[in-house]
Amino acid sequence: MNTIHEQDGKTVVLLLSWRDIRSPKSGGAEVFTHEMLKRSQKGRFHFIHFSPQFEGLPEHEIIDGITYIRKGNIYSVIYFAMRYYRRHRKHIDYVINQANTHQFFTRFWVEASKRIFFIHQLTREIWYQNARFPLNFIGFHLEPLMLKLARKDRTLTVSPSTRYDLLKMGFHPDRVHLLPEGIEFEHWPREQFLAKESSPTFMYAGRFVKYKGIDLVVEAFGRLKKKFPQAILWIVGKTDKTYVAEQLLPIMKRYGLTYGEPDEQGQSQADVTFFGFVSAEHKLELMSRAHALVFPSLREGWGLTITEAAAVGTPSIVSNSPGLVDATDFGKSGYLCFHGDIRGLSEQMERAAKGGEDYMAIRERAYQYALRFHFDHTAATFEQLMGDWTKEAEQSGQSGHSLLHIQQ
Repeated sequence: MNTIHEQDGKTVVLLLSWRDIRSPKSGGAEVFTHEMLKRSQKGRFHFIHFSPQFEGLPEHEIIDGITYIRKGNIYSVIYFAMRYYRRHRKHIDYVINQANTHQFFTRFWVEASKRIFFIHQLTREIWYQNARFPLNFIGFHLEPLMLKLARKDRTLTVSPSTRYDLLKMGFHPDRVHLLPEGIEFEHWPREQFLAKESSPTFMYAGRFVKYKGIDLVVEAFGRLKKKFPQAILWIVGKTDKTYVAEQLLPIMKRYGLTYGEPDEQGQSQADVTFFGFVSAEHKLELMSRAHALVFPSLREGWGLTITEAAAVGTPSIVSNSPGLVDATDFGKSGYLCFHGDIRGLSEQMERAAKGGEDYMAIRERAYQYALRFHFDHTAATFEQLMGDWTKEAEQSGQSGHSLLHIQQ
């Protein structure tokens, strides 16, 4: 079992989450956390990330200076986290409860002075998209009650939309702080943007889950093909064949769309091409070649792929959903339509397909807006907040403020 030994004076932060950067279903929230932490070291902090154990992953490892500990499953991990904290509480300065549907109920076992609540997005309507009755009904109505347990804690979130949702639930505006979204890579200089495809080309990048709106993308694309027969749709992300068969194939058949996978040279003659999982470099290349990213999700914490696409010279077409409106600067740097409005989504794709001055202006505004976001900025904001809270704790005599060393 891991033990902690005092050595010197770093601020010790224990982070609790149901996934980490190496978990099988890790996504944008886990990337955000890892990138922020690895850039926030600088001799001031020691981070311990506690999450469930998954097959093939070690119980203990250090990645980019962050200590990862894995115990139990998504339910029993709460018990193991409590036990770990109680054994080492005098050396731990802060506990960050990362809520992503699952949370650790730190209200009941961590002192108020040490508690920090971190949430990317509320789930709300997603319960009815991703779960069946009665779980969807229970989840939808329990979520506000569970979130209110943390309403007096210092709180971190990533978008004004989520902050607004929290304030409506009774969180105090002075205690809800924004961490700017970020990208891992440096924004491409304009001269490095890749040439757009000769045919109007649209791209979806993300997971195959209902609330992300892939079915809406395909439906709108089918309508677009009537006016732009040469238009192409690329779908990037680990392909869920069941979802494709049940949700997408009926739509593609209705519109007479051909579909397939790229050949060894990465080429495809199909209307809709499923690329599957691709490397980060390949994803950015495809983004830069596409005319627009299409991402009509029901709700997001931010919409990281929107910022990534803009950073390589491509604007996005999105729903006016929480998180997505933030990532497009409320339509100033992207194309907006009402969520679920197939006709509106198709019309925005048509606008992008026509190109011209309107398209170039939106493309430039998207790039300019993306320049504000990088994980270095995220880490700097996080460091500033943690530094301020540590000073307050020291002044009140509440901080243990000790460096730790972890051994097996």
